[in-house]
Amino acid sequence: MFEPYTQDVWPSMELMQVVLRTKADPVSVTGAARQIVRDLDPAVPLADVSTLATLTRDSMASDRFSMLLVGFFGVTALLLATVGLYGVIAYATGQRTREIGIRMALGAQRRTILRMILSEGLRLAGGGILLGVAAALGMGRLLRGFLYGVRPSDPLTLSSVALFIALIALCASYLPARRAAAIDPMEALRCD
Repeated sequence: MFEPYTQDVWPSMELMQVVLRTKADPVSVTGAARQIVRDLDPAVPLADVSTLATLTRDSMASDRFSMLLVGFFGVTALLLATVGLYGVIAYATGQRTREIGIRMALGAQRRTILRMILSEGLRLAGGGILLGVAAALGMGRLLRGFLYGVRPSDPLTLSSVALFIALIALCASYLPARRAAAIDPMEALRCD
């Protein structure tokens, strides 16, 4: 079926694009290209001249925005999880001040207390990591269109993200653990 490009139906002239390949600077060729088109048919408008790089960038703008938005929400979720884990570990450690004081009075080393609190934080994070990996495997099929060069169930990506989150959890647990390891046993026992 033949359909003239001047007919006002989709795809119309508004969507038509002409691409020129040149070894020279694309901007310097624009004037000559306009003149050639004008010489061939003065009625053909030539508007919105841009480079192929600009056309490519513009065509990917919505995908790029979606990925930036997903990335922003991911970083926000990671920050909230870090602050939440810190708060839970700090609160739990504060509630166990007397217990930690008794342990230290009975001879527990500071590194033992530090290890105990850090392992508690890692246990909490481990449960979250397991749930997160299960959710990522389940949601991977839905997000397949956004993943470029990565399979939804890529083991390297999932394991590196899990390791990164474990390191974040370790860092979030370190401050309460260090504070707990510095408890004076006599003060902790007198405190109650």
